[in-house]
Amino acid sequence: MHNTEVSTVSVQEDIRQLGEILRQCFNMPASYWPVYAERLGAENLRVVRRAGQIAGGLGIYRMGQWFGGKSLPMAGLAAVGVAPEHRGTGVAATLLAQTLEELHSEGVPVSGLYASTQNLYRKVGYEQAGHLCRFSVPASSLIPGEHGLSMEPVNPARHEVFHLLYTERARATNGNLDRNRAVWERLVLPKDTDDVRAYLLGPTDQPEGYLIYSQQTTGSILRVWDLTALTPAAMHRIWTFFADHRSLVDEVVWPGPVCEPFLTILPEQTYRIVHLERWMLRIVDVPGALSRRGYPVGVEAELHLEVRDDLLAANRGRFVLKVSEGQSKVIAGGRGEMQLSVRGLVPLYTGLQTPYQLQSTGHLDATPAALASAARLFSGPEPWMSDHF
Repeated sequence: MHNTEVSTVSVQEDIRQLGEILRQCFNMPASYWPVYAERLGAENLRVVRRAGQIAGGLGIYRMGQWFGGKSLPMAGLAAVGVAPEHRGTGVAATLLAQTLEELHSEGVPVSGLYASTQNLYRKVGYEQAGHLCRFSVPASSLIPGEHGLSMEPVNPARHEVFHLLYTERARATNGNLDRNRAVWERLVLPKDTDDVRAYLLGPTDQPEGYLIYSQQTTGSILRVWDLTALTPAAMHRIWTFFADHRSLVDEVVWPGPVCEPFLTILPEQTYRIVHLERWMLRIVDVPGALSRRGYPVGVEAELHLEVRDDLLAANRGRFVLKVSEGQSKVIAGGRGEMQLSVRGLVPLYTGLQTPYQLQSTGHLDATPAALASAARLFSGPEPWMSDHF
């Protein structure tokens, strides 16, 4: 756009002006913006100027994301906002396009976000990629079990004690974040007037899981912010802990995958889904994203892709993904047996949809052999995450 440019923030006044715009966009308390900006770091804030005036901006979470047992760098975009007087002028699209070009030049393979409006982000190549799901169950329906496994209270601000346990869980998923400091701090610090509490499960020298939660002062809810259970004993102990609150709270709310294994412990199907949304992903570097992702053990396959990308020229063309003995590489060229846009590649890459489903909705066109290869390569657990950023 003419007279429109995207840049880093250079002075405190830029940060203040960006904060004023984003507070108006997201109804953010004045006291929270300095905390938010400090967590991200000034180097991860971007502003879009129109005729020299700051018209909007965004923040970038530099972190990772797990796919196929490997963590690859991911740039999470957040707080994308434009001042009311500049909306409808195209500055948001320019902000996103130039940020993606910057990320591509840095070699960042993927970018993720939660969309307030999907149409805007689809225009620059983002697509639905996985779930954030929260469940609720009446506390009165829970039945106490064994109390054998110990539970040790810990200060949640010491979130380093959870990192290895979380990583073991995340590695077995598609889509869990490889959290950075800012994401961990959002998770463990107090939520408004509600204190955050935490427990380690099992022996302190070899814990089997953890629980981070608040007992909310309104609504009589035990709200779980994060939990990990690496053993059946830890899983059952957490449910007994919830059941022990049945005279104190009305319901327990927790995040998990749509196919939540915890639900098999319930004596009856008393749960309900209280929140379900899909986060979005953008393949910023097609060869980089395909080569750095993990793939199922024992799969030997080639996939010949032809990718369309209206924004990033380096992603256009034909690529061959070769997977053998747990190693993957991507080379230019090939037969282009699977044709799709960079948007259509996203739900295939994350495992949200099978190649057969994507062909049925027109997101790709492929030969039967290519469909079968893609089904083997991108099989795995459903893509999900428990973090909102």
